This record gives sequence, C-alpha cells and structure tokens, in this order.
Amino acid sequence: MKTHTLLIQTPEGIAFPLLLASPVTRMLACTVDLVVVIATVYLIGVLVAMVGWIAPSLSLGIHLLAYFAITIGYGIATEWLWRGQTLGKRLLRLRVMDAQGLRLQFSQIVIRNLLRFVDGLPAFYLVGGLASLLSPRAQRLGDLAANTIVVRHPAMAEPDVDQLMAGKFNSLRDHPHLVARLRQRVSPAEAAIALQALLRRDEFEPAARVGLFGQLASHFRSLAAFPLEAVEGLTDEQYVRNVVDVLFRARGERAASADKSGPTAAVPYPGV
Repeated sequence: MKTHTLLIQTPEGIAFPLLLASPVTRMLACTVDLVVVIATVYLIGVLVAMVGWIAPSLSLGIHLLAYFAITIGYGIATEWLWRGQTLGKRLLRLRVMDAQGLRLQFSQIVIRNLLRFVDGLPAFYLVGGLASLLSPRAQRLGDLAANTIVVRHPAMAEPDVDQLMAGKFNSLRDHPHLVARLRQRVSPAEAAIALQALLRRDEFEPAARVGLFGQLASHFRSLAAFPLEAVEGLTDEQYVRNVVDVLFRARGERAASADKSGPTAAVPYPGV
C-alpha cells in the first residue's frame, strides 16, 4: 500500500516526515493555475486584438507566442519566485521540494514544467494522474525526471517558542535587518525541520545530535552572516535555537501587533 508520508533522513539516520500531496489535491491546485493562465491569455488576447485591425497575421502570431510563453513560464516563474509554489499550490498549502529534502534548484523547476505537456496527454492529465497514482511518492513524470516531490503543509498551531528559549538572551535579535534577511531566505520546510530537531533533541544520541545541529547551524549561517559579536561563544545547538526563536517569535509578535492596531494584511511565513 502506498504511503502518504515521506521520511527524509539526515546522514546521522534521523528521519523527518513530510506529508505528500494527494493526486486529487494536486489536480485542484492545477485547476486553479489553469484558470489563472486562461484568464491571463484571454486578457492578452483582448489587447492584441486591437493590433488585428491593422495586421491580422501579426496579431495571431503575438497571441500564439503569448500563449506558449505564459503556459510554460507561469509555472517556472511562480515556483522559482515563491519557492516551489504557484497560486494554486499556495491556496491549497502545497509546495514542490527536492525529493531528498535539499534546496529546490532552478533546473528542477524548468524540467518538471517542460514535461507538464507530456503529463497532460492525451487529455485532462491522464498520463500524469496515472503516474502519480502508481508512484510510491505520488510523482508525475515531470517530478520523476526532475527528482522532485509535492508536499502538503497543513495549518498548525504556533509553537511554544518561550518554552524552547527558556528566557535565554538571543543576540541575533540585535540585528533586525539580518533577521529579516534570514526570514526571507529560510523556507517553511527548513524552519519546520529546525523546530522539530529542537523539540526532539532528547531523543537523539549525543553524536547524532551534535552532527545534526552542526549541519543545521552551517546551513543557516550560509543564508545570513551575523557579525562575530552576535554569534561568538554560541554552540551550534544554541545558534539553531536562536534562529528558530527569531523565525517563529517574529511571526507571533506581528500577529499580536496586528490585533492591537486593527485589521491588516496577513504576512506569509517565511519568505514565500
């Protein structure tokens, strides 16, 4: 029987579960994206029609080029800018990821979107739908070629960051511009892995825990370089704890501020 959960393992053998998106949910997201593409093409067609009065052949050529550019470019542009999400995926809380849990590469996005036409054959995504049903990781042909998966991010309650920090001073908070850069560059999946590592730290063997937090700290340091005085003397685990604090607590503070000041636009977290 096919599982709906994928376990991503670190080199230390620590597994983190990811919920795979079902073919039905993916089809609903695809339908939303299709509506967006059709509406965009229609609006461009209306604008191009004005050229048709002067040069009908030029108008038709522009319309065809716009159709193919939008059909192919929409998925590539949105998944790259929104880190694996299109408008449909954002609405249904789905995200494209590398199958090994690594950072999604631009080449992977291009490959999976170019093969969308093959998955759509002969009609209504029949090939892609059958591939998703038969694949143990719910991958269509484009996902198999690009080594990507689509995961689901259900809404979760806010973590108790105060419990994790236990009143400790967080030197990273003295550099709000770097915190903002970090929040922009950290994906939701990366933030969730760091949080789970802290919540489950006592379940790991000492060597595995040191290795895991070393990898997490190295990755976060590569995303935003804090000055030496902010990180000097911090262990890898404390550094990750501080990162989780600024990622999640900043979100809670924004929500509290919004409650005091009145209705405001929701701020997506993080960096999408």
